[in-house]
Amino acid sequence: MGTNGRSVTVIGLGPMGRAMVRAYLARDYEVTVWNRTASKADDLVAAGARLAPSVEQALGANELVILSLTDYAAMYALLEPVTAALSGRVLANLSSDTPERAREAAAWATRHGARYLTAGVAVSPDVVGTPDGFTYYSGPEDLVEEHRGALEVISRVEYRGEDPGLAALYYQIQMDLFWTSLTAWLHSVAVAEAHGISVEDILPYSVDVADSLSTFFRFYAPRLSAGDDTGDVDRLAMGVASMEHVVDTVRAGGVATGLPEAVLDVFRRGVAAGHANDSLTSLRSLLRAGTVPA
Repeated sequence: MGTNGRSVTVIGLGPMGRAMVRAYLARDYEVTVWNRTASKADDLVAAGARLAPSVEQALGANELVILSLTDYAAMYALLEPVTAALSGRVLANLSSDTPERAREAAAWATRHGARYLTAGVAVSPDVVGTPDGFTYYSGPEDLVEEHRGALEVISRVEYRGEDPGLAALYYQIQMDLFWTSLTAWLHSVAVAEAHGISVEDILPYSVDVADSLSTFFRFYAPRLSAGDDTGDVDRLAMGVASMEHVVDTVRAGGVATGLPEAVLDVFRRGVAAGHANDSLTSLRSLLRAGTVPA
């Protein structure tokens, strides 16, 4: 078993797992890999990785084991049959799942003699191993520090606390923002194309809007912290009028209106709750209370 601090096992060779293996190899780590479809490891083995013939042997090869799987169900499917091999291992689970499942997984790993870190990878595969991007970690802080060098090969380490669910929570919060925003952009592209405008035509303006969001985040964050929903910069009633125009434009192009109509519905409910002259930030109280959906 590798004990020199420059050895690691990676289980799961999807795009993220493969990128991590290449990053470790580039830093002269001894890397043991395992994947359900062994042929996915062929080029990595050619580059210097070692393919373990079984999950059990992959676990036994190194103290630090990186899991890069679809979700926690995939982890249990692979590791439940070989729990005896978990004793003494450090499992850094970079798979995506919910905070509660992360807490359950940490307890499960501990029962089987492993030490456990939850991780949420906030980088795309092409950014793994570069100075850009970061990964959330939660669990025992001393465990993060013990393996910081190896973890930083993947990306910058952002430690969020002892609670195993925190890394998953931070990750899912950002995925909420990411997927919603990207879907909104794709919707705007569909509207543009329906009106004979190409994605290349709108790209510079889309980038300008996306870049401006950081300014709005920084402006509104202190107000949100202070509970200040003053409508001196924007008013929800103005947002309703704006989104009505968006929906009409989308409909005229024959594009599905469900996405902007959902936003418009939230705005209208905010107005109905008495926030017509308040800022958009007043919607937070409705969203947190779960009162927005019909």
